Order: sequence, then structure tokens, then C-alpha cells
Amino acid sequence: MKNLIGACMFGQSGGPTSVINASAAGVFTEALQQGNITAVYGAAHGIQGILTENFYDIGKEDLAELENLKYTPSSALGSVRYKLKNVEEDETDYKRILEVFKKYNIRYFFYNGGNDSMDTCNKISKYLLKCGYECNIIGVPKTIDNDLYGTDHCPGYGSAAKYVATTMMELFQDATVYDKGQITIVEIMGRNAGWLTAASALASYKGFGPDLIYLPEQAFDIEKFLKQVQEVVDKNKGKCIVALSEGIKTAEGLYVAEAIAQGNTAKDSFGHAQLGGVAATLANLVKERVGGKVRAVEFSLMQRCGSHVGSKTDVEEAFNAGRYAVKYACEGYTDKMVVFKREEGKEYKINYELMDIELAANTEKKVPDSWILPENKGLTQDFVDYALPLIQGKLDNPSEDGLPRFARLKKVRA
Repeated sequence: MKNLIGACMFGQSGGPTSVINASAAGVFTEALQQGNITAVYGAAHGIQGILTENFYDIGKEDLAELENLKYTPSSALGSVRYKLKNVEEDETDYKRILEVFKKYNIRYFFYNGGNDSMDTCNKISKYLLKCGYECNIIGVPKTIDNDLYGTDHCPGYGSAAKYVATTMMELFQDATVYDKGQITIVEIMGRNAGWLTAASALASYKGFGPDLIYLPEQAFDIEKFLKQVQEVVDKNKGKCIVALSEGIKTAEGLYVAEAIAQGNTAKDSFGHAQLGGVAATLANLVKERVGGKVRAVEFSLMQRCGSHVGSKTDVEEAFNAGRYAVKYACEGYTDKMVVFKREEGKEYKINYELMDIELAANTEKKVPDSWILPENKGLTQDFVDYALPLIQGKLDNPSEDGLPRFARLKKVRA
């Protein structure tokens, strides 16, 4: 649908990242320059802000603060985990969204998130099309999990991977400093795809990484795990470092954390099990069966908000993902998601293209089996070659009194 004249709405959804606001900066700065976009709005807490008619007039913000979003982690507008029901099941939310879009003449909608967010985007796009309401909708990818189908990688992954690799290298220095042995078990985010845990192999590439790496792509056997730890301890004077995904599963398909809790884990609003604590649980087993000093370390939220070691490449690509989403929408494209296509050759270069958004909705991209070394020894050179370009570049983040200077938005209600 070309030559649409009207306002645009942008929302953020799902787990934050250190560069999700860079995509927001890209959308906002580009949209404010487009002649056929009459107003630019930012939804408070994603789709929830649209349903409650709670959003901000981005045109009232200082341009310098919008630019500073590139160096501000997490979701500046507020995020949400809200799953739209299928329209056949309940049309209430869809009717409300259409009502709000008509009231404010929203003709461009950009939603920034992962798998579930792309599902939301796709559902809204299909509904508005069915209702005959013209609105160009583009999904802006985001997830540290790096599991969105169809794109070489996802904005947010590069910075999170750099944090994991850097912190693992630093942790290695501490965990191996004593003359006595120590077993260190590090828990890294990743529900069904192990991309982030795989990034710990970049530390191994530099000689300061884990001895064993466990990804959710391969079934986790507790007895085999204990045996492998024992073998490393015996060989390495009592020292062993383990990196594992929070989402490691048993051969029966149960998350280890969930299996140990006998299925009694809490669920989020998308119905996903709330994981975490698997390192501490396994550390207790190792202490009991292997013995020695055992430490459990959970990187937790710092993986996704640690912008102080962010990737310049990641920030620039996240910003451009937002910019290109607006450009493509104004050219008439809709029901698409921006994707990164890596060019072949030694020099790293990507192109910003589009893919049907329904292909990304609720579809997960896993670490290839061919990139995983046998016996949990780590990742192959193919993975290292894939990941290294994504973590390049040091950010010159704005600071104030020796501390980060994050964006300060006025958040004027529309």
C-alpha cells in the first residue's frame, strides 16, 4: 500500500536488550523525516499501550535525546509480554486496536521484538487487511537469543554475546587463580536455542573459556554431565569451568530446571516456563557426587542490559534495522520483517532486506549440529567465524560524572 498519509506507531515487546533502543532511535529519527508520516507515536509497554490508549508524542522529544537512545539499554518506552489470542477465539483486542488506529489515523505500525512479537505483528496485519483498513506494518527484529528464523542474526545478540565472552574470560582469571581446585558452573540465558551460551566459546578461542559447554540443542544427561566434570577435574588439578544454557533439556524434552522441580515451575504470560537456577541445582549435585569447591554463577539480566561492553556493530545494525523498517514501509511494503543477509566473502557485510513476517512468527532458529563439538567440548571454527564479526567495535558511550549518560525522554502523552 503506497502513498499512505498518516501517523506511525512504534512499540517494544518481550525481553529487553542493550540495543533495542537503538532500533527505536532508527525508527523515530527516520519517521520524523518522512513527509507522508504526519505524527510519530511511541506505545507505552508495547501492544498494551495501544489497547489502553497510552502512548507518547515522539515529535515533542529533543532530537539529541532520541539519538542518545542508541547508547541506552533496555526498553525506553517500556516492554510487555502480552499475547494476542487468535482472532477466531476472541476478537476484542483486535477491534480495540482498529478503533485506536482509526482515531489517530495510524497508517504505519512498527513492532520491535522476537518470535512472539512477530506473531503479534502478523496477527494485527492480517486483521487490518481483512477489515479493509490500510496500514503498512513492519516487524523490527530483536532478541539476544538470536533465534529468529530468516535473518543471519538478530539485533541484540552481538552485544550480549560480547558480554558473555568478555565476562567468561574475566571469570576464568578468578576461577583458576588458586592453588586448590574449583568447579565453576555458569548459567547463561537461552530457552530453546543455545546461541548465547555458544558465545562462551569465543572466550575459549582466546584461551580463557569453559571446559564444557551444554546447549539446549542436545539432550542433557545428568549422569553423563557428572562423569564429564569428573574427567576434567581429574585431568586439570581439580579445576573445571562449565557453561550451560538455562534451557537445557532432558532426553524426554523437559527443561532440566523444570524436571528437577517436577513440572512446578512458574509460567510467563506467553505460557513459557520461567527458567533459572539450573546452575545452582547442578552445583549441588556436583558438590555431592564430585566433591571439592563448587561455585554457581548466573549471568542473569546483565546479559541483556550490559551496554558498557556493547558491540558497535550491533548498535549500528540495530539502528539501521529501525531506519530500514520505516523506509520500506513508506515504499509501500507491509506484513514484513527486516532481516540481515550476510554477503559471502572474507569481508563482513550485511544487507537489510525483507521477509514475510509469518515465517518468523513463533519459529525458532537453532545452533547447527555441525557447529557443536562432540562430548560438549565447545563449538567449531565455523561458529567462531560466524560470531566474531558481530561483536566488533568499541562504543564511545556518552558519560556524565564518570557514569553512563542515558537518554532522558520527556514522554509527553499523545
